[in-house]
Amino acid sequence: MTHRRKRVLIVGGMAGGASCAARLRRLDEDADIVVFERAPYVSLGSCGLPYSVGNVIPDESRLFVASPELLQERFRVEVRTEHEVVAIDRARGEIAVRDLRKGQTRREPYDALVLSPGAAPLRPPLPGIDLPGIFTLRTLADTHCLKAWIETRHPARAVIVGGGLIGLEMAENLVRRGLAVTIIEALPQLLPLLDAEMAEPVSRHLESNRVTLHLGDGVAGFESRSGGGIQVWTASGVPHPADVVVLALGVRPETTLAAAAGLEIGKKGGIRVDSSMRTSDPSIWAVGDAVEVRDVVTGEWCVVPMAGPANRQGRVAADSICGRPARFRGVQSTVVCGVFGLTVALTGASEKALRRAGICGYQAIYVHPASHAGYYPGAKPIHMKLVFAAKDNRILGAQAVGEDGVDKRIDVLAMAIQKQATVFDLEECELCYAPQFGSAKDPVNMAGMVAANVLRGDMPVASWEQLSGTQAIILDVRDPDEYAAGHIEGAINVPLNQLRERLRELPRDREIWVNCAVGQRSYYAQRLLLQHGFQVRNLSGGYETYWGWNP
Repeated sequence: MTHRRKRVLIVGGMAGGASCAARLRRLDEDADIVVFERAPYVSLGSCGLPYSVGNVIPDESRLFVASPELLQERFRVEVRTEHEVVAIDRARGEIAVRDLRKGQTRREPYDALVLSPGAAPLRPPLPGIDLPGIFTLRTLADTHCLKAWIETRHPARAVIVGGGLIGLEMAENLVRRGLAVTIIEALPQLLPLLDAEMAEPVSRHLESNRVTLHLGDGVAGFESRSGGGIQVWTASGVPHPADVVVLALGVRPETTLAAAAGLEIGKKGGIRVDSSMRTSDPSIWAVGDAVEVRDVVTGEWCVVPMAGPANRQGRVAADSICGRPARFRGVQSTVVCGVFGLTVALTGASEKALRRAGICGYQAIYVHPASHAGYYPGAKPIHMKLVFAAKDNRILGAQAVGEDGVDKRIDVLAMAIQKQATVFDLEECELCYAPQFGSAKDPVNMAGMVAANVLRGDMPVASWEQLSGTQAIILDVRDPDEYAAGHIEGAINVPLNQLRERLRELPRDREIWVNCAVGQRSYYAQRLLLQHGFQVRNLSGGYETYWGWNP
């Protein structure tokens, strides 16, 4: 009796689909694996597209992780580019595939089907949205069109609509091409994944690099300008002239095919899958930007269009198809972005995300340590926020901004969250140390120590959000010249080195909120005052954090 080979069809040949195909072959040498991709290529590193526009990556062939020929020769995976899957017949176990070059449609049977259709850039139906010179950046064709416009039209002014990750990367690369850049963002901050006070240093850095920011006012429409170019209008009626516009408003999951087939679509708009990446149909799996998965910290359903999770999901789906027990643990949205030499990174939940999920009982601290030993040349400050649960001390999230060493600290904290570590574990974390790489007390240790001090009651903290309404005395323990250069409104100045001799100047019947530059001297002052019977809270992170709350 002839053995019939299992036939696995994969819709989409980018990160999730390609990783699933390669993993399938490593697990099953006999399976018939076919990948259908409507683009003329597969395995594009789309995260590199802004850098192709900026000519940081001048050879676009370097953006391809694998080719159809490689997948065929190395893994015996058949790849059919410029083929679009237009329908799924679940009852018959077939898909309808249209050959975009020949205009012909044929049916293909499957034993297992994997959907990896990706996501499409948001292009809202605003007046003038289809004017020439308005671009999105998702595909290689998008990149070609944008680069051609720049190279033939020589635009002087660019408007980027959206202040998220892609918006910031595009800003840097368009400035690199010599354009004057304005970012328009409907929210009152850049990088909505961050808490607002952590985004403020990013705004200052962009402005110092000649990027104009227009925040808290979304785009309402576009018009052709009489002298050429485009007029970008905001909701408040502010005009912004541009020679080129890039829409960086995010993406939406490509679920048309799945929805038409009757597969379950979640409330966040993605294909709903279980922990093995199986859809509501037991013969169909889905991976990548189109799926809806759980956030491991908040437990909320979410759509996270990132290559890392997509690759892991592809592996999980392949294992599941081959009968192996496999589970995708969910996402914690570990993200990094570089812009004009500044690195911004985060992992886990922000305070905003915790509030949206209705989670309370958490605390946050701020530290501003150096990236490596201060006595070694080149040390740069890292502005870091750590969010943790007061009940069980677990780390819930972290955000960091700085010029050096940010990514490796967030990577450590990402693994700590994955292993459900506590702030006390961070105190004991043993990391690489040499003067040019870190400090004896690494920024990760510092964050853990400060959080542990809060939990032990050694350093009660005050909330920056309550600063404007508090009746507490604000005590600034910096030196007089620091205080004179800028201070919290209404704060009194008693330098730390004078504090013991001036205790009688402070009231014992009112709470005292103490601050310094970055939080270290205020902690020393707080310990002194607590032991002398004063009611004291620390404004975590000091005046450096105050700038984030009061730009």
